[in-house]
Amino acid sequence: MTQTTLHELAAWLDDTLQTGRFRDYCPNGLQVEGRESVGHIIAGVTASQALIEAAIREKADAILVHHGWFWKNEDPRVRGPKRARLARMLEHGLSLLAYHLPLDAHPVLGNNAQLARVLGWEPALDAAGAARRCGPDDLVWLGRPRTVAPLAELARDVGHRLGREPLVIGEAERPIARVAWCTGAAQGMMDAAVDAGVDAYLTGEVSEQTVHLARETGVAFIGAGHHATERYGVQALGAAVAARFDIRCEFVDIDNPV
Repeated sequence: MTQTTLHELAAWLDDTLQTGRFRDYCPNGLQVEGRESVGHIIAGVTASQALIEAAIREKADAILVHHGWFWKNEDPRVRGPKRARLARMLEHGLSLLAYHLPLDAHPVLGNNAQLARVLGWEPALDAAGAARRCGPDDLVWLGRPRTVAPLAELARDVGHRLGREPLVIGEAERPIARVAWCTGAAQGMMDAAVDAGVDAYLTGEVSEQTVHLARETGVAFIGAGHHATERYGVQALGAAVAARFDIRCEFVDIDNPV
């Protein structure tokens, strides 16, 4: 394996994911600058202490994640768990590269595209051949499941493929032919899915009001897990990095029931 420079890697990631298109809740890109040369990356969903320790054990140079640090409206003081994480990163010269909405949205490597691949769902295409989307920043994808099936059967297949039993709101026997999905905490985007005329909407999390919206509109809701729906984009991105730069990139799945 070869090595690349940290800033060449960050520039390629920023360009590939078009980070400038998004008004996000956090900075995207290089969040913590470590050693200049990168030959080994540990990828994961979230830059947790457990992922940092895994990177240290594997003698990695950088960490690549979907959920990084420095979120809008969080306490900016560096203390407690934040201090502990940052201290370990700096002590071992680790860099942190994090991509939130840009990784959700990418048409090939993104969380939504990769979730469709895992579930076997087929995105609807517009006249130009691009996936049809709706909602803020066009983050909600539209399409259809592998086969038209009752909601209960569709939900069982989702649970089997993601390894986590989903929360389901809706009539178990209702046939589902049109679906919308957005990974993570996108329950607030269900209005866009309803307006698009789908039979079911899938995301990671649920809020109290989501249940009422599903019941009152007749659009089924599937809460398949935040972590469970967002494991795949960073794996695809890591594989693309490894191929582009001929460096090692290993995915570490830190168990999370949410």
